[in-house]
Amino acid sequence: MEQNTQDSETEVIAPQSLAPHPFAHPSEAEFAKILDFYGVRWEYEPRSFRLRWDGERLLEMFTPDFYLIDLDMYVELTTLKQSLVTEKNRKLRHLRELYPDVNIKLLYRRDYHRLLAKYGFGPLAQEEVPGIERVLFSTNQIQKRVADLGREISLDYAGTQPVLVGVLKGVLCFMGDLMRQISLPLSLEFMSISYFDTEGVDGVRITKDLDGDIQGKDVLVVEDVVDTGMTLNYLLNYLSTRKPASLQVCTLLDKRVRRLVDVPIKYVGFEVPDEFLVGYGLDYMERNRNLPFIGILKPEAHETLEAPGAKD
Repeated sequence: MEQNTQDSETEVIAPQSLAPHPFAHPSEAEFAKILDFYGVRWEYEPRSFRLRWDGERLLEMFTPDFYLIDLDMYVELTTLKQSLVTEKNRKLRHLRELYPDVNIKLLYRRDYHRLLAKYGFGPLAQEEVPGIERVLFSTNQIQKRVADLGREISLDYAGTQPVLVGVLKGVLCFMGDLMRQISLPLSLEFMSISYFDTEGVDGVRITKDLDGDIQGKDVLVVEDVVDTGMTLNYLLNYLSTRKPASLQVCTLLDKRVRRLVDVPIKYVGFEVPDEFLVGYGLDYMERNRNLPFIGILKPEAHETLEAPGAKD
């Protein structure tokens, strides 16, 4: 990628020391923190580029501040001081001439979130969402995985017309995206479930049942997250009494570490840790459903909950 088109001696050289570099400026530490929040993998000053040389003598080189691994992009940060901007722009122009295949950006502080949002990271190209510890899955990661699930389901159900049964409300985002990735005729049903405690015994109640008949049909239950499996087990037992031709489960998130009942799940988007997750339909006190990513809520933000993380 970094080969010089003019001279074979102008390849990229790595820093001599592999030890972690201290950040040279507070803006670099701030940018690293933002990258960590959004789950963007990065390296700090991993490579230096030769810009000018005289035979074996190196006259000038340029070391970008960051390399964003998943985006294959180098980033150089700058301030509003015009003399610094002018000099960095000169070096970047020269670097691009020598290494046309290298993707490098010069960023001001105001550009951080805009850049990340362009590639599917970040909420709305604004500041981090209060109460969120970090992003677990970015918008791009979710959309790619949902597309994979849609293709797999389309192949498995070829020649049929499946019925997707979604459990409200958390499944709304996932259900809407998933059905658009399934290249088959299908129909939709929604159910709603509430929880109650009678004399110390937890229970489940169906508050919205199916509108249509599923007897003899291929049913795919679509869930946002499965953890203990108790609610899903109840739901599958109930749907089985309606005599479907087949009954399978697709969940975006599988919190297997909390499993109490071994329920069959055919399609899984991501296996997730035992954390309280919000975004992409998942909420905390009816907030954060509309975030385009899935994030981990800070412990202090839900400290009043007895069991972090889920409805199931």
